[in-house]
Amino acid sequence: MLDVHVIEDPAAAAVALDPVRSRLLAELAVAGSAAGLAARVGLSRQKVNYHLRALESHGLVRVTEERRHGGLTERVLEATASAYVVSPAALGTAASDPRRTADRLSARYLIALAARLIREVAGLARRDERLGTLALDAEVRFLTPADRAAFAEDLTTAVSRVIARHHHDDGRPHRLLVAAHPLPKEDL
Repeated sequence: MLDVHVIEDPAAAAVALDPVRSRLLAELAVAGSAAGLAARVGLSRQKVNYHLRALESHGLVRVTEERRHGGLTERVLEATASAYVVSPAALGTAASDPRRTADRLSARYLIALAARLIREVAGLARRDERLGTLALDAEVRFLTPADRAAFAEDLTTAVSRVIARHHHDDGRPHRLLVAAHPLPKEDL
């Protein structure tokens, strides 16, 4: 089972985003049959089986076992990943693109950068599971907007120095994205 499956196909995204099917994906973190899932989610076995077939046709669940009971075969399925992310690539040209956002200090621009990050890294990871990446995640608190501005200036200067020291024109290009945003109240 993958840790994260990035869904790039529009049809697979539509299937996964259906509320019943997304619930079944969550339930199938532990393998189960249509009959067992039906009891857990309160739907008929036939309806659950219908949704499972749709998920299976897009590679979001897979059969792990088939059990014979008389003339019947019970299929046991599991999710193909622990978690799913819908890539902006599933939206094609309607996806957010940082090149179409002029205000580089806007939330819209940050969202477009995050969308590009998902699209690019998912594509690279599909081809190379040992992809060399680096991620930093930190929380910083500012007392005033002036403190935040001074931090941004210091960070820009420091990062620019590090880039200048390690950049080689003939090297393999990497994208560096540094972002800051206020934490949502529920995360405080």
